[in-house]
Amino acid sequence: MAATAEILMRSRYTAYTRYREDYLLATWHPDTRPAKLDLAAQPLNQWQGLTVKHHEQPTAEQATVEFVARYKINGQAHRLHEISRFVREAGQWFYVNGDILQG
Repeated sequence: MAATAEILMRSRYTAYTRYREDYLLATWHPDTRPAKLDLAAQPLNQWQGLTVKHHEQPTAEQATVEFVARYKINGQAHRLHEISRFVREAGQWFYVNGDILQG
């Protein structure tokens, strides 16, 4: 169990790099969790790294994490810049949703 939303977000990044749909779905809040992710059907990403830009926890049960994940698809570089929202229920953090930032 992740002690903070930032730790959970970092572990979810690692799960994406390893195509661990089971972990991603288990750490996604039930109110916003998709039925499946089907990562195998998506383009093969070569994950290049993660930078956490900001972590904020305004209450004991809510937090946001801003991050940039870098990856390549067919040799072309991409980046995902997102502000993710997390909630803690019964002592466990869950990913809720996020806003993708442009630029």
